[in-house]
Amino acid sequence: MSSPCCPPLEPPAPSPETPVPQGPIAPLLPLPPNLPNLAFPPPPSSPQAPIPPPPPLPPPPHVGGQPAPHVFGLEKSQLLKEALEKASPVPGSRDDVKRLLKRQKDRFRSDLQWILFCADLPSLIQEGPQCGLVALWMAGALLAPPSGIPLERLVQMAMDRGYTAQGEMFSVADMGKLAQEALGCSAELLCGGLGGPNRDRVLQHLVAGYPLLIPYDEDFNHEPCQRKGYKAHWAVSTGLLLGTQAVPTLGYSEDPELPGLFHPVPGTPCQPPPLPEEGAPGAVYLLCKQGKSWHYHLWDYDQVRDSNLQLTDFAPSRAADGRTYVVPAGGVRAGLCGQALLLSPRDSGH
Repeated sequence: MSSPCCPPLEPPAPSPETPVPQGPIAPLLPLPPNLPNLAFPPPPSSPQAPIPPPPPLPPPPHVGGQPAPHVFGLEKSQLLKEALEKASPVPGSRDDVKRLLKRQKDRFRSDLQWILFCADLPSLIQEGPQCGLVALWMAGALLAPPSGIPLERLVQMAMDRGYTAQGEMFSVADMGKLAQEALGCSAELLCGGLGGPNRDRVLQHLVAGYPLLIPYDEDFNHEPCQRKGYKAHWAVSTGLLLGTQAVPTLGYSEDPELPGLFHPVPGTPCQPPPLPEEGAPGAVYLLCKQGKSWHYHLWDYDQVRDSNLQLTDFAPSRAADGRTYVVPAGGVRAGLCGQALLLSPRDSGH
C-alpha cells in the first residue's frame, strides 16, 4: 500500500597481573573494649575455637523495569561496554516523556490538555552508518515475532539485495521492501512530506500504535535540523503527545503526577481524540527513538516535517571519505526527501 503520489512497493526478489604500588600504611585503630581481636586466630593452646569467616553476601535483588539496551558491536568497543555497565535501566516511553515534561514544562503550551500515546521499544546503539537499519530493528519489536530479527541479519539482507554497502540507507523505498521481507509486515510509502493530506494519516497511524520510520537531518543534540541532507539520519516514531482543548471522556485517565496529562486506559475502548489543526503550532509532538541514544525524544511535528522536506544533497564529507555508499538514481532528493514509511502488521487491516 502506498500514498497516491508514490509507486507501490514491490516485494524483493587472563593477562599477567601488574603489581600495584603500595602506599603508606595507616596505623591500626584501637579496638573497642570487650570485643575479641579477630585479626589473628587464637593460638592452639587457647581453649577458644577459631571463629569461622562470615558467609558471603547474598546477590543483589533483581531490579525491575526496562531491560538494559542492546549494543551492536559491543565486543569491539570497550568504551561502549563501560558506558553500558554504568548506565541505569532504560526508562520506558511514558517515564521518559514525563521526565521531559517536568524538565521542559515551559516548552509545552499551558492552555492545552495533553494526551500521550506511546509504545515501548528496545534500545540499540548503532555502530557506523546503520541508523536506518537500527530504526527498523527497533520498529521490529512491534511487528516481528517475539524472538525478533537480529540486526546482523538485517544488515546482511540489505547488503545482499544491493540496498546498502556498509549499513547506510538512502532510499525509503528500499527500506520498505526490506521491512516487508525481513519483518513480514505491511509498508506504506508516503511521499510529498508529512504535512497536508499526509498529516492526519500519520497521526492516525501513530494513535493506532504502529511505528513510523522518518529520515531527517540530525542536529548535535539529535533533534531535527535543516542541513540540506548533509546530516541525514533515521528515527522511529512510536507515539504522539497531542495537545487538545478537551480530552474525550471515554477511555482516558489523568496522570497522578502531572495534572493535565492523560493516558489511554489499557484494555478500554477509547474515543478517538480530536486531531489538532495543521495551523495550530506546538500542539503535536512525535515520540521518537534513534540509534545514538537510548532515551526517547519529543520533537515538534512541524520541526520534523520541515527537516524531512529539505533532504536534497549528499554530504560532501561523505563523498570525500573514500568509502562506498549506495545512493539511488536521483540522489538523496529522490531517495529521502519528503518521504516516510508507515509500518503495520500484515494482518492488521490498517
